[in-house]
Amino acid sequence: MPSARLAPSAQRVPVSRIRALADVAFSMEDVLFLQFGESTLPTPPYVIEAVTRAAQEGWTFYTANQGLPSLREAIAGLTRRLHAVNVDATEIQIAAGGVQALNLAIKCVIDPGDEALVLSPNWPNGSAMVEMFGGRAVEIPMARLGRRFTPDLDALEAALTPRTRLLLYASPSNPLGWTATVAEQQTLLDFARDHGLWLLADEVYERIYYGGSQRTAADSGQGQAPPYAGQRAPSILQLCTRADAVIVVNSFSKTYRMTGWRLGWMVGRADFVQKAAQLNEFIVSHAPTMVQRGGEAAIAQGEDDIAAMVEEFQERRDFAASLLRAAPGVNLPEPEGAFYLFPQLDGVDDSYQFALDLLQKTHVAVAPGSAFGNGGEGSIRICYAPGMDVLRPAMERICEFIASQANNR
Repeated sequence: MPSARLAPSAQRVPVSRIRALADVAFSMEDVLFLQFGESTLPTPPYVIEAVTRAAQEGWTFYTANQGLPSLREAIAGLTRRLHAVNVDATEIQIAAGGVQALNLAIKCVIDPGDEALVLSPNWPNGSAMVEMFGGRAVEIPMARLGRRFTPDLDALEAALTPRTRLLLYASPSNPLGWTATVAEQQTLLDFARDHGLWLLADEVYERIYYGGSQRTAADSGQGQAPPYAGQRAPSILQLCTRADAVIVVNSFSKTYRMTGWRLGWMVGRADFVQKAAQLNEFIVSHAPTMVQRGGEAAIAQGEDDIAAMVEEFQERRDFAASLLRAAPGVNLPEPEGAFYLFPQLDGVDDSYQFALDLLQKTHVAVAPGSAFGNGGEGSIRICYAPGMDVLRPAMERICEFIASQANNR
């Protein structure tokens, strides 16, 4: 009798090499974790209080698939303050985290057999989602210009086929820390327009940015500088029209330290958002109602906390980067945003084995560069969001291990 089998599209999705190492680390004691993309700072109390109050007040029932109108209005206001872009609440879709937003976006634009170009190295979930929906993720390594990455337009052009439907990138980038300049964003937007592609920008780390507020809509000639001059990376929303096939994914997880609460959003063309809301009914229905109220509190009260958090992250980045740059055989690209370092290590051609050896010998967990697709091999990803009580000893052990490996070559 024939046996039922798993779907081939599910079988094609590889096991996360980040999680594979984590499983080893979880079986050990006294491990210092720099492997996951999460701060050790707690969720702000005003968010917790708002969620608790909402639950007590009866915000425990279904909402619209698109999310609470009040939260979408709050996000529209935030977008205007940060980027001087007028987005209507009808162009915003609330999701149960940035992961679900990305999943929903890809589902809306990829059919089986379609292809998506993914700027790489990149957080692996985007490529995996394309494969889950029967598409093909074509990873295009970023080019290196000194200590910076930049999109390789020639490689993008060469990868186009009649089945290409989507271009996906992240800025600020996980794992690179690379942040697209206004000129680079314009290049990607022009490429997508010229070839009739959807352009999907993962801007989850937009507020964890160390370049200040100098590169704004005013710099690109797209309007007046926004009245709020807080830390934020340039957004593709500053360049595109509301008719462009552009989707921006964002999240409360990193900016507001709400990883476990699962709340995110998308901004997109009106017809896209209408379809995304419809499909959301069959995926998760909507983000948790009381958590959406917590998102409103985060937007209303979180700015001072964001500024203090980014200042802390910048100090940790500078500390960790200075140690790495003093280690032998390390090429460290300039991390402009997010909270990751992605050093390339001379002589390392199996980053998973390097990370496993590091874990077993020093009890420090990092992510192998190979987990992040083409262009990632030979590097490791280090998350410097944990506190200095973890970061300092972990970085010292990492650099000692790198030096010992160099001496043995």
